[in-house]
Amino acid sequence: MSTPHNNAKKGEIAKTVLMPGDPLRAKFIAEKYLDNAVQFNNIRGMLGFTGTYKGKPVSAMGSGMGVPSIGLYSFELFTHYDVENIIRVGSSGGYSEELDLRDIVLVEEAYSESSYARYQSGFEGDMLAASETLTTKLKESANKLGTKITAGRVHTSDIFYRTIKEQPEYWKKVRDEKNCLSVEMEAFGLFHNANITGKNAACILTISDVLFDLGREVPIEERENRFTAMMEIALGVL
Repeated sequence: MSTPHNNAKKGEIAKTVLMPGDPLRAKFIAEKYLDNAVQFNNIRGMLGFTGTYKGKPVSAMGSGMGVPSIGLYSFELFTHYDVENIIRVGSSGGYSEELDLRDIVLVEEAYSESSYARYQSGFEGDMLAASETLTTKLKESANKLGTKITAGRVHTSDIFYRTIKEQPEYWKKVRDEKNCLSVEMEAFGLFHNANITGKNAACILTISDVLFDLGREVPIEERENRFTAMMEIALGVL
């Protein structure tokens, strides 16, 4: 049964979904890594594909940007399509000077000021953890591939362009007070939906820019189709 946002039929989406923000990155994953990939969704351009990786069924679907967007799509995947595991594969802005461009962050917890969880189901906290099982599998996958990762807490922000003059370097406050490695815009909403539906969610990110050195960033086209190390770590959980 389809939804207003996804025209897939039951059974067309695998139990495990890789979820980049950019639907073109989902298309790239399908074309580069999946055998016999079939597109299951094109509503609003939010592309989704299902195929196999080393004989194991897996899907890739975009989430869009921000907690409300991933909140909508991940909730439908968990509740309408019987998806068990969603792994967000995305980009992130580095807060910690220990991180450089293209470094990989494995998210153990997400801190957020977002009101999504509060108004969606009454959750009053500002910190949510990733699935321990999935996170452990991602660490094992990275170790097997010999790929360095940095595990820790990230900031899920609702704001990309912050204009309050009194807070020009708000990111430093979040970094220092909340011990956040980097910033992104979706993990908190994904983790919340996994918690309330009894499913599993994890997040792995590639550093695309660094806030302590504005102007130094990974080119846009590379973000779309060359952040392959984190994709391969995510596929390794299968």
